Amino acid sequence: MNKCANRITYGKTLVQLAADNEFYVMDADLSKATGTKAFANAYPQRFINMGIAEQDLMATAAGIASCGVPVFASTFAMFGAGRAYEQIRNSIAYPRANVKIVCSHAGVLIGEDGASHQCIEDLSLMRTLPGMTVLAPCDSAETAKALAAALKLNGPCYIRFGRQEVDQIYDDTLDYQIGKSFLLRKGGDVSIIACGELVQNALQAASLLSEKGIEAAVIDMHTIKPLDEAQINECIDQGSLLVGVEDHSVIGGLSSAIAEVIAQRGKGRLLRIGIQDEFGCSGNADYLAKLYRLTPEAIAETIQKELKV
Repeated sequence: MNKCANRITYGKTLVQLAADNEFYVMDADLSKATGTKAFANAYPQRFINMGIAEQDLMATAAGIASCGVPVFASTFAMFGAGRAYEQIRNSIAYPRANVKIVCSHAGVLIGEDGASHQCIEDLSLMRTLPGMTVLAPCDSAETAKALAAALKLNGPCYIRFGRQEVDQIYDDTLDYQIGKSFLLRKGGDVSIIACGELVQNALQAASLLSEKGIEAAVIDMHTIKPLDEAQINECIDQGSLLVGVEDHSVIGGLSSAIAEVIAQRGKGRLLRIGIQDEFGCSGNADYLAKLYRLTPEAIAETIQKELKV
């Protein structure tokens, strides 16, 4: 299958959306890396490079949005969700500004930049903000649909991408809805609930488990907030082991969101696969996936061990 980085699809999709929609795109001197360079070239009058000033980026985006024009504000996840958190909280989330914060290079699998750039806390930070919608699409088709849906949403939204090219799961016919997950594979023994670029790894892990006689359902939980609680409750009622899979800390992200549903129900069993209360380190994506046990093989092995099969 063809591979493409979601951040590249982001820039191309902005160009397509701009033909029929009025909005601004802003970046913090990373337009080539985030993909917004494509928009800057096509619509220079609607693009603003704020330079290496992420806090100013978010505050200015909020100001423009207050004039009635949506804004896509982009940078790396570490600098957006991290460095500019106060501005996002007080200038975007609090007044419910119509700003779409789109951050690339999230998670440890971005590679050699190391712990200082590997943001494994952004989902936790963003989903605790009142009124903030949080999306983590897995491939190009879903990225394009998520961006279109976010633009229609009148309010703040955080959209997360990794860095690497990923296999394509969906096509342009995808019926995408914010808050409605996709059941990609059925299975009664395990329910693997994944987000972002690890959805592909979850699907491959399910195939490996099937060879061992373990049938795993795979759910693409592309919306972290509002969470598709109905799908999680269905997995709980089915009685299968729930497994959260994310390129993010297991504290505060997708796994924690699933755990909250389980706690509210008072039933269910959860295995959390992600970054285990530690920082990342430098290395290429393949090395890091093996080190943090995020490969399909490692995911399958961890689940098999939990099931004691």
